[in-house]
Amino acid sequence: MSLMYSDETHQNLLTRIPAVTGRTLGEWLRVVDDGPSLLRCEERIEWLRGTYEISHGYAKAIVHEHDLRRAAARMSR
Repeated sequence: MSLMYSDETHQNLLTRIPAVTGRTLGEWLRVVDDGPSLLRCEERIEWLRGTYEISHGYAKAIVHEHDLRRAAARMSR
């Protein structure tokens, strides 16, 4: 997934997620893990937006972070 914003902006979004959404980043990552098996990033972003009524920017940051962490976990095996 291509980010339309810088790494710094991504980190700033992640930092604000708990205050804006009322859930920690860890909780959101579990939501994505437990959610439907959607393959495309945009599908997962739209699912988060529609189901949890969060903005596109925060949904995109959550999905991107989820993908980064999943890739890192695969690399460490």
